[in-house]
Amino acid sequence: MLGRWEIGAAGGADPLHGGSGRRSWRVRTAAGEYFLREHDRPDRRRVLFQHAVTTALDEEGLPVLAPLPARAGRTLVTSAGRGYVLYPWVGGRGRGGLELTFGQCEALGELLGRLHEALDRLTPPVQQSLLVPTPRAAAASAAVEEMLRDVPGDGDGTDFDALTGRRLRERRALLAEFAGHQPPEIEVSTVGHLHGAFDAGHLRYGGSGNVTAVLGWDGLTTGPVAGEVVRSAARLFACDDERGLDLDRVAAFVRGHRSAFPLDAGQIQAAVHREWWERLCDVAALRNRYLGDGGEHGDDGDRGSAALVAWWSANLDRTLDAFAAPYTAAFTDAPGDNPAYG
Repeated sequence: MLGRWEIGAAGGADPLHGGSGRRSWRVRTAAGEYFLREHDRPDRRRVLFQHAVTTALDEEGLPVLAPLPARAGRTLVTSAGRGYVLYPWVGGRGRGGLELTFGQCEALGELLGRLHEALDRLTPPVQQSLLVPTPRAAAASAAVEEMLRDVPGDGDGTDFDALTGRRLRERRALLAEFAGHQPPEIEVSTVGHLHGAFDAGHLRYGGSGNVTAVLGWDGLTTGPVAGEVVRSAARLFACDDERGLDLDRVAAFVRGHRSAFPLDAGQIQAAVHREWWERLCDVAALRNRYLGDGGEHGDDGDRGSAALVAWWSANLDRTLDAFAAPYTAAFTDAPGDNPAYG
């Protein structure tokens, strides 16, 4: 298989273990190292569009890996119904968003803005959709009630069962309290092609703290640009406990994005409102975490963190203001007054 590419004789191929469910290998040759990924029954049209996009972004000088063409010029090589793609190996390490300085947070936001600008310029226009479906609090509440019936009563289960019941009752109370805060069904915003999963797991950093690669382009999708800005910030700068979001880092990140791909405060706040609401109504994550669908103790996941949902609900106005702060005149004229730049 590796002979299909002009990379010389392979000195070895070490299997890699990741969370994508796809087989992949680190390939060593005299000319360098490469990353080989396998696609099981690939959607050829989708994969080749992704390759065209990442190649164009790479040619723009952005830290995106373009697939290497095989001898025949194809970037997707097929064999026995499976597809194979070869990339250059990228060095660097992963870093959590909370490890970044405020300047690095701003630079990371600017990088996402540059990606959005390039995607907007290099890809076909996306049809503007006026109708964005909104989850219903009543449906989420009904699902919580159903889950509570599966939890042993007080004193009849384990300590984890007791925690499960408490988390579910907390979510039920929040859904009742904020039922009137549902975002509107109709929302006009800037839409385009999006990375789809711009988070710490798909970023690699060099020794100087710069991003050496943005990975994870299998999630390439379309949607509101402000939505990706907010989702990315929420994933990058969420604490693992009751501290919620680091809003100073959020403001620095959004400020960086604004410098490369300006939107407006209204779009950002609408996206914050929707992201919070979708997390509030995402009770499937509670099922995975507490009722065993994701393993014995499941996987909380960034969308299902009960502590973050509770914090965000208690600080909704503050969060709306913090995300929109880079678009206000005071913040724009005097960024040094913001704690993130102290």
